Amino acid sequence: MERLYDRLSAYQASDYYGFHMPGHKRQTSWGDNLPFGIDITEIEGFDDLHHASGILKDAQELTARVYGAEESRFLVNGSTVGILSAILGCTKKGDKILFARQCHKSVYHAVYLNELNPVYLYPEFNEDLHLNTYISVSAVKTALMEHSDIRAVVIVSPTYDGVISDVEGIAAVVHAYGIPLIVDEAHGAHLGFHPYFDKNALAKGADVVIHSVHKTLPSLTQTAILHVQGELADRRRIFRYLDMLQSSSPSYVLMASIDNCVHLLAEKRDEMFVPYVKRLQEARAQLRQMKYLKLLETEHYDWSKIVVSAKGVGLSGKELYRILHVKYYLQMEMAAGTYVIAMTSVSDTDEGFRRLVKAFLEIDSEIGLKNEQMNAGKQMALNDVVDAMEDAMEDAMGRLPKNPQMMNSARALEIPLEETETVLWEESVGRISVEYAYLYPPGSPLIVPGEQVTEESVRLLQDYRKVGFSIEGLEKDDYLRVQKNW
Repeated sequence: MERLYDRLSAYQASDYYGFHMPGHKRQTSWGDNLPFGIDITEIEGFDDLHHASGILKDAQELTARVYGAEESRFLVNGSTVGILSAILGCTKKGDKILFARQCHKSVYHAVYLNELNPVYLYPEFNEDLHLNTYISVSAVKTALMEHSDIRAVVIVSPTYDGVISDVEGIAAVVHAYGIPLIVDEAHGAHLGFHPYFDKNALAKGADVVIHSVHKTLPSLTQTAILHVQGELADRRRIFRYLDMLQSSSPSYVLMASIDNCVHLLAEKRDEMFVPYVKRLQEARAQLRQMKYLKLLETEHYDWSKIVVSAKGVGLSGKELYRILHVKYYLQMEMAAGTYVIAMTSVSDTDEGFRRLVKAFLEIDSEIGLKNEQMNAGKQMALNDVVDAMEDAMEDAMGRLPKNPQMMNSARALEIPLEETETVLWEESVGRISVEYAYLYPPGSPLIVPGEQVTEESVRLLQDYRKVGFSIEGLEKDDYLRVQKNW
């Protein structure tokens, strides 16, 4: 049997270049190697994360200063544990919560754990870019006016695709109702450290912010930070849940990685970000010259994300992803219906950016050559199968379905097994789902337990499956567990 370590070592030695998490990009130049020799538990002189009073207390206080928070806590169970603790700490059983529909599944799990009743915020959808964009201030204002009993608001900014919402405007509206704003800024741990990037959510007035330092900064996978400020979020309850949900044996290797990352931000910020921004600006400028592929950008955007769309050129996001991987040895972060995402960080090299730009420009040129041949009559037009596939993608993919909520997820997931059944997707329309169906990444559900399945959501599942995506959360492929007798 192959050992995980051996496979990891082989990948390290290969020629694959990773445009994906984690943000350290397997480079060791930003800090010490972290071997078994420093993997310890809570021993004399090394403090206790759950009762920090020494070196870990100092490290977390430095983190708060660097990020501009009043208090910060190390997370060794990823942003997930921060999101769970924040929501559970800011709500009580049965409360109503307002959150963005494209939030990570951990938000939905917090809703389940506290038996919360959700009200959804749907992002704007850009037809040209085929991209879910921002959560509008007006949508938040309308929802709060209609639901005066909402106890907390949760948004994700930047999104997995790099879109940034008006956090400052949203915070002002939310605070007028005397409730906290929680921002999942997992993909924005680098924001605020160079003028090229937007300010972080703390600087914009959010009450609780969660950062995954491993996503876009040089830190080990699973490392994250929770920040709290102001009086609207109940810190005592948030920290209590954090103690409950975080491992009682936190990894000192992971905590050392967070600490190293924060010290780099404090002491070597310019050394990290100035050359990185230069590489990024040059790469984006070159990619904007593509004629067929398109570099996706919105007005308010996280410029670290390189999102390239194949919409309208006869390629799915999955196919573009495969070409980059097989032909160019470039591992993208994610493939969506019509685009791919390359995640960049301060650890990316000149060579890495050159390879990425060269690959996209070559693919773009090849698409142009094929188009010229087709126009000259030297090649037949794309076949009907490809045309149909692209039509399906462009008509449906990327949108978030609006399924009627018939009960909260806690109630739906507690329905006895004998009162449920599994049916084919196409037979589930009109039925109440008792399981999740989502794409991962990004981990945003297309169907949530307690929702009535619509034709739109089934069509999305089928279209994604048609072009090679796997649907997660399901007990059985192509089937959905639903409530009986509905």
